[in-house]
Amino acid sequence: MNWIRDLRYVRLGASDLDRSVRFATEILGLELVQRDQNRAYLRAGHGQHHHICYVKSDVGQVFAHESLGFEAPSAAELDGVIASLDRSGLRIREASSGERDERRVSALYTLTDPTGNGLELFHTLAPDGPCTFGRDAGITSFSHVGLRTTDPKRDERFWTAELGAKVSDWIGDAALLRIDEVHHKIALFPSKRPGVQHVNFQVGAIDDVMRSYYWLKEKGIRIVFGPGRHPTSSAVFLYFEGPDDIVYEYSNGVRLITDESYQPRQFPFEPQSFCMWGSRPDIPEFRTGAAAEPILQAG
Repeated sequence: MNWIRDLRYVRLGASDLDRSVRFATEILGLELVQRDQNRAYLRAGHGQHHHICYVKSDVGQVFAHESLGFEAPSAAELDGVIASLDRSGLRIREASSGERDERRVSALYTLTDPTGNGLELFHTLAPDGPCTFGRDAGITSFSHVGLRTTDPKRDERFWTAELGAKVSDWIGDAALLRIDEVHHKIALFPSKRPGVQHVNFQVGAIDDVMRSYYWLKEKGIRIVFGPGRHPTSSAVFLYFEGPDDIVYEYSNGVRLITDESYQPRQFPFEPQSFCMWGSRPDIPEFRTGAAAEPILQAG
């Protein structure tokens, strides 16, 4: 059952909430919607309350606050999905009213994937008005998230059989999963631990990618991969490092899959499968083996 309408938000732990907010607004370019002492809400466009929520965390406990929010098309469909998942033996928890209020939703259930990544299934995220970006990075949307997986084949089965995602392509054992026509909304990268591996935002043009490349270098932000082009999704990309070791990505031109006869392709796990232009990643999960030494310092 392909029931998920979209990936709507990501929650991230922040060991220094002020630092994370400054990075998100001044460097990444998001709008700060609301914050208090313990959390900050930011968005990458109009029509939604937030796309990222940073939650104040102790050093070493950042992962405990990470989760992804997926929306069901209606309350009735959400109830049906929860009943189906419950029959499958998954441990699902109905959230408290306080948790629903914090996320600005009317219905909320939580669970984890087999690796331990937090997932939140909800209905109705409250919209908001026009967006005022922190800087003009050309952002058009919050798009996808890379997740770490300690057993990629097991987790691929969970996402496809239980949650209705479809495989678009593989790079080695790393599955790129779609939940709509966009090439991927979730990417599962082999690792030794759970956690959010990267967060992607689409930008309007290749020029936006390149402008940010030079601008980020001038600001001293560590570029970890790119500029380059993915052979899988065809997107032009740029990855850079933010607080708490979270990697952020700008990309443009992601492939749309509208033909239901499409068959996933198998790419070897090698640098050329991540970038057809020759850029080499300084991202552990993109190197040959999650514990491999860097191939080349990017940027």
